[in-house]
Order: sequence, then C-alpha cells, then structure tokens
Amino acid sequence: MRRDSRLSRMLHVLLHMARHDGPMTSEAIATMLRTNPVVVRRTMAGLRDAGYVRSEKGHGGGWALACDLDSVSLLDVHRAVGGPQVFAIGNEIGPAHCLVERLVNEAVADALQEAEALLIARFGSISLGELARGFDARYAGPV
Repeated sequence: MRRDSRLSRMLHVLLHMARHDGPMTSEAIATMLRTNPVVVRRTMAGLRDAGYVRSEKGHGGGWALACDLDSVSLLDVHRAVGGPQVFAIGNEIGPAHCLVERLVNEAVADALQEAEALLIARFGSISLGELARGFDARYAGPV
C-alpha cells in the first residue's frame, strides 16, 4: 500500500515558502516535489481554505504564506490537507459473529485509538515555527 505523504510534503513546501522571497508558483513547487502542478494546486487549496497560504494569479503570482508559523501546528496542516487516516491497519468491517473475532477487534481498536491519540497530541504540540527554527539551527546558509 502506498503511504500518504501529503503532510510531510506540505510541511516541506511551507518551510521553503517561509525562506523564499515572494510567491512560489505551482510549477516551481511541483518541480521541487517531483509531481504535477495540478496535484500541488489541489493540495494547496486545503491550506488556502484554512488560511495558511494565499494564492495570487497572474504574472508574478503564486502561493505565499498567510499565517504566523508559530500559530500553525503539524496537526493543523494534517487537517488542512484532508486529515488522512493515520494508520492503514484496522479491523474487518461489519458485524463480528465470532467471539474470537470480537475479542481481536476490540484489542486492535483499543491499541490503535491509543496510538492515534498520542500521535495527534504530538502533532498538535509542534508548530511550523519550531520546525523553521530547527532548520535554521541545523543548516545555517541558503536552502
């Protein structure tokens, strides 16, 4: 199964945008991500709808940050890009008639809910500003 990389890709884009003078075109972002500009526009639309970026049309236009990086968490970006399911594993869907299957489903569901709650809490505790400062501290110089 293919992993959903929208969160990490958009975090990557947002941090580049923070270090870029002026708007970035969908084409430039697509080249950076090795994807199609249409995919970029579709994904960035969620960030625009959430108020994290803005788009400018025409010559010299493109995507630009519209937020303070310290006010946006990884969880915010996760939700803006569609909040994909955190885990691909899960239970068989439908009523479980077998007692063993019910027991297994309960155990798996409980473990997944606990793990997802921890991950979501952690995403909520990390801001884009923290990531940007971490980058600056680690890599002094041009991007």
